[in-house]
Amino acid sequence: MASEFKDYYRVLGVTPKATEEEIKKAFRNLARKYHPDVAKDKKTAEEKFKEVNEANEVLSDPESRRKYDQLGEDWKSGGERRPTPGRGGHPSSRSSDEGGGGVGDFQFEGTGFSDFFEQFFGGQAGRARGGPGFDQDGDGTGTTGPQRGQDVEGDILITFDEVLKGATRAISVRRTNPLTGLEETQTYQVRIPTGVQAGQLIRVSGKGGEGVGGGAAGNIYLRVRYAQNPDWRARGADLVGELALAPWEAVLGSTVPVRTLEGTVLVKVAPGTQQGHQLRVRGKGLPDGTGKRGDLYVEVAIALPQHPNEAVTALWKELAAKSDFDPRKVS
Repeated sequence: MASEFKDYYRVLGVTPKATEEEIKKAFRNLARKYHPDVAKDKKTAEEKFKEVNEANEVLSDPESRRKYDQLGEDWKSGGERRPTPGRGGHPSSRSSDEGGGGVGDFQFEGTGFSDFFEQFFGGQAGRARGGPGFDQDGDGTGTTGPQRGQDVEGDILITFDEVLKGATRAISVRRTNPLTGLEETQTYQVRIPTGVQAGQLIRVSGKGGEGVGGGAAGNIYLRVRYAQNPDWRARGADLVGELALAPWEAVLGSTVPVRTLEGTVLVKVAPGTQQGHQLRVRGKGLPDGTGKRGDLYVEVAIALPQHPNEAVTALWKELAAKSDFDPRKVS
């Protein structure tokens, strides 16, 4: 199944010469705009949010971006590339033509990733845990008895909200029957458990390749990838973000609102708080899968007024004249 090329630069609204910082800024702006929690048109926003996440997933990683740029050149020249089965490509482009137990070509829908991403930027090709030629006896001689069907593997994009609350997702698998050559689509309801971890495999039992000679069917395994959030990044079960403070808030101390996954809380900032200092909000991170919650950390970023008026400028000048503070003096 050929995949349509995705123009990730166009998705983010940047040029192929964009810097890492420009890509990061573009993603944050679009992710905030299309985040399902704030958008009015939830369905359209959800699709755009996934598309923006996918583009950022590739372009924010230097190695993936280099590979993507090369793919783009190949497409322009008419030389569409496919990963070599079993050698680092994604199994969604694998073809099993060795007989029974295979899965043929297959592609996922509803996982949050396009066919193009699955084919070229998904995880490494999964090994078959059964399927054609699998030695059920483990003696290296092969078997003519029942053979277990091949497992298939793909990626699934999970938002922090789904990690927090759990969800049920409709996942469709479109595959070419290796015996008939016909395309078939099956849809399954996949339960995403609360506290699911990045990298964890969600198993859909018995929905992989068909077994041979009475052998059991293989499974589908969906590898969890967290959707990148414009405000937070995951560090295990903890969430880490940024808190902008005005200089006087940092110097004098203050109480400021901090947005969490479940609403807004007030956080106390101690007088003399420095740039880069982290403040912790206990129990407002992600579930860790054991019934506990991680913490939320916000790193202080002191912001300066960009266009102060004359009165404010005069106050800054008065402060400069009266203060004996020297930031370059070694204490």
